[in-house]
Amino acid sequence: MNEFNFKEYEEKCKIIKEENESLLELFEEDLEGLNSKTINRHLSNVDFYINTYLLREDACDFTQGIWKVDDYLGYFFIRKCMWSTPGNIKSTAASIKKFYQCMLKQEMIQKVDYEYLCETIKENMCRWQAECERYNDPYAENPFLPF
Repeated sequence: MNEFNFKEYEEKCKIIKEENESLLELFEEDLEGLNSKTINRHLSNVDFYINTYLLREDACDFTQGIWKVDDYLGYFFIRKCMWSTPGNIKSTAASIKKFYQCMLKQEMIQKVDYEYLCETIKENMCRWQAECERYNDPYAENPFLPF
């Protein structure tokens, strides 16, 4: 039986957060030309994704985040983020997509992985938004059940 080593987990998270800081700086440079409010929104959305969500259970780096976007936007974000709305699911997805597009330009991820991320977002956006709307509806019969 593998025993969870919290100290090891914390150390791994610390290393990933340091790496993420430089990734966010690259991303901010890539967003140059947009207004500061838009840049801050994209940075905040991505920072929460890579430094909170991806580190919450297991210390996952940004490359592993490509495979977790459905769980994030389709479950975690809807149920755990009190600010979730169908509109900000869409804007958060746009931020994540822009971030990974930047990582692709920097050759830090493969094109096929970026395409997978984009396809996942495209195929699931309507479902995520509908589920969020239902979850936030105080009159829904049982907003906790998936469709």
